[in-house]
Amino acid sequence: MKNYGELLKIHRLSKGLTLKEVEEKTGINNGSISRWENSKAIPGINYCEMLADAYEISLDELVGRNIERAN
Repeated sequence: MKNYGELLKIHRLSKGLTLKEVEEKTGINNGSISRWENSKAIPGINYCEMLADAYEISLDELVGRNIERAN
């Protein structure tokens, strides 16, 4: 299974978004997003909600919960 940071990056790239574009959509500093994607930090739930909205997915999808249940 992929780690949380990898999942965040996969979701961003699947939408064809750069870090800067996610920053513009959410107001979250792209440095923070980069740290999360590189598993150097974990975002709080409020940031997870913003990312899920930006990627047009559920929180479960954002954290890979739907993948785990499918296996």
